[in-house]
Amino acid sequence: MKTVLVTRPKDQAEPFVRELEKYGLVSVVFPTIEIMPIPGWSVPDLKKFDGAFFTSPNSVRFFLERLLNDAPDELESLKDMHIWAVGKTTSKDLGVHGIVTEPLPKIADAVNLMAEIDENEIKEKSFLFLKGNLSLGIIPELIAAKGGRCTEITVYENRLPSLEDTAKIKKILLEGGLSCLSFTSPSTAENFFQTIEAKLIPEDTIIAAIGTTTAAALEKLGVAVDVIPEYFDGPSFAKAIADALLKKH
Repeated sequence: MKTVLVTRPKDQAEPFVRELEKYGLVSVVFPTIEIMPIPGWSVPDLKKFDGAFFTSPNSVRFFLERLLNDAPDELESLKDMHIWAVGKTTSKDLGVHGIVTEPLPKIADAVNLMAEIDENEIKEKSFLFLKGNLSLGIIPELIAAKGGRCTEITVYENRLPSLEDTAKIKKILLEGGLSCLSFTSPSTAENFFQTIEAKLIPEDTIIAAIGTTTAAALEKLGVAVDVIPEYFDGPSFAKAIADALLKKH
């Protein structure tokens, strides 16, 4: 029986677990990040911005929760802006609130998103970037490179898993109970290897990254990536993992 470690937060893991089950794969859910809202920020006057960037469902969740609670009138201003999203899920979550996003890049990461935006759409304009505390800062850098201005607001933070949960996973790992370790963001990878040393990973354990940004974070940690799906979404990721496990075993 092939077992996949799922490192997504608990409230986001279930859809991916169901996708893995379609291929007869068992999941062990070990959220390497606990997502928590950041206090102390307020919703700005959105009329001052030409557009906004959301890079994850969490950025949508925590920004919209604050906006709807503290400044509901600003929702209309948000709908009038150019809105960019990284990934289908992020775009879909915005759509729930009636917010239409710009066309999604084929490859769902920040670099490809920015590459497909014409410089004239950015130059001398102001943008809002909603992020987590572990954001790599790629979008603000590329906005600046294209001559735009960017205001960043950290709306959520990632916390490390508990020592008790980490000890349980380490035991399963050392006993050879995990066929694949799957990572869906740079922070899931960084937090995992901050709590469990890379040298403890058995040689035959497959390492899977949902996209190129996550893969780059793993490689930076000195961890070789075995699986990257063609499309950076849950169903494609589950299929790529299943195909790799079938091929290897």
